[in-house]
Amino acid sequence: MVKSLLSFRPSRLDGVFHALSDPTRRCILRDIADQEKTVGEIARPFRSSLAAISKHIHVLEGSGLVTRRKEGSFQFVRLNPAPMKDAQRWLSHYEKYWTERLDQFERYFEDKNKEKK
Repeated sequence: MVKSLLSFRPSRLDGVFHALSDPTRRCILRDIADQEKTVGEIARPFRSSLAAISKHIHVLEGSGLVTRRKEGSFQFVRLNPAPMKDAQRWLSHYEKYWTERLDQFERYFEDKNKEKK
């Protein structure tokens, strides 16, 4: 089991979790999930400067969650969901612990309800 957790590339996983830790970056990912957009299109709904949004995109790019391509004077940003799969696999390892805790919690309340009756 320890070996399976070590099979993840820690630096990539760290980068993904770091990128996902910011709500602006999560919004950007949601925004480009269905269609690539220019940096300007991505920045439009935010109150932040274009430079600030570019920094967020740079973090997303560093984590591998987005790719950027240049076409003329435009930069297009596209979602790359593959790194999220590693994060999902890492989190799913702990799902059994959450499930066990929730089951215990449910049994506790069922027992309490039986005592009341």
